[in-house]
Amino acid sequence: MMYFHSRAEAGEQLARQLFDKYRYDNVAVVALGDGGVAVGEPIAERLHCILTLLLSEKVEVPGENQTFGAISSSGEFTYNSNLAPSEISEYTTEFHGYLEEQKRVAFHKINNLLGDGGVIDEDLLRDHTVILVTDGLNDVSMLDAAMGFLKPVRISRLVIATPIASVELVDKVHMIADELHILDVKSNYLNTNHYYDQNDLPSHEETIAKINQIVLNWR
Repeated sequence: MMYFHSRAEAGEQLARQLFDKYRYDNVAVVALGDGGVAVGEPIAERLHCILTLLLSEKVEVPGENQTFGAISSSGEFTYNSNLAPSEISEYTTEFHGYLEEQKRVAFHKINNLLGDGGVIDEDLLRDHTVILVTDGLNDVSMLDAAMGFLKPVRISRLVIATPIASVELVDKVHMIADELHILDVKSNYLNTNHYYDQNDLPSHEETIAKINQIVLNWR
C-alpha cells in the first residue's frame, strides 16, 4: 500500500517516469483541480513545459446522491459517463429547470474563480502531448469534463498521470488515454487526502494566481 509525504513528492516520482520519454516532445501539463497543480508542478518543471489548470464544477441530481455531469471553464457541459442514456433522459425530463439553473450557477462559480485570467488556452495545447494530472483519480465527472474540453482540440497524444486511482477509473481511462502513469491503484478508494501526510494546499485563489503567472510567462 502506497502513501505519499506530499503531492509534490508524488509529482516528482511521476516526473521521473515521464522524463526520458517526453523531455524532447512538445508537452503541456493540464492539472485537474488544485491538488493536480501541486502534483503537476514538478512534472512541468522537469519537462520544461507549460502547466495549466482546467476547472470544472459538478452538477448534482437533487435528492439522488448522483452526479448528472460537469461543466468546464469553457462552458462545455459533459454528462456523467456512468449514466445510461435512458437515465439522462429521465433526469432531464424530471428536473429540467433545476438542472439548467445549476449549470448556470456552476459556470458562474468557475468564472468568479478565474477572474480576469482564463486559466486554460487551447492554443497552448494544440498538437502537443497533453499530460492530464490529478492528485487522485476517483471522480468520473472531473475526467468527463476534461475529455469534453479536449475533444475539439487537436492534440497529438493523451497521457494520464496520477499518484493514485480507483480500480473503476483505471478501467475507464484505459479506453481513452494513449498512456497511463499511475503509481498505485486502490480497490477500496478512500478520500484522496487520506493518501498524503501533508494536506495543506495553497488557497484556491493562490493556486489560480500562480497558474496565471505561469501561463503569462509562456506567452
